[in-house]
Amino acid sequence: MMGSVLRTVARLHREEEGQGLVEYVLLIALVAFAATAGMSSLASSINSAFSQVGTILATYVK
Repeated sequence: MMGSVLRTVARLHREEEGQGLVEYVLLIALVAFAATAGMSSLASSINSAFSQVGTILATYVK
């Protein structure tokens, strides 16, 4: 039983089939994290721009 487990662990250690998949998943997670972190500042800038446009339009609509 223990020999079977050791052979399986040794085989998994030699094989590198899943390595590429793991690297892609980590890369996607990093990009998603960066995009999520950037969304807050982008949303603030867009909100500020719309507020400024709204203020300018309000002076002409009266």
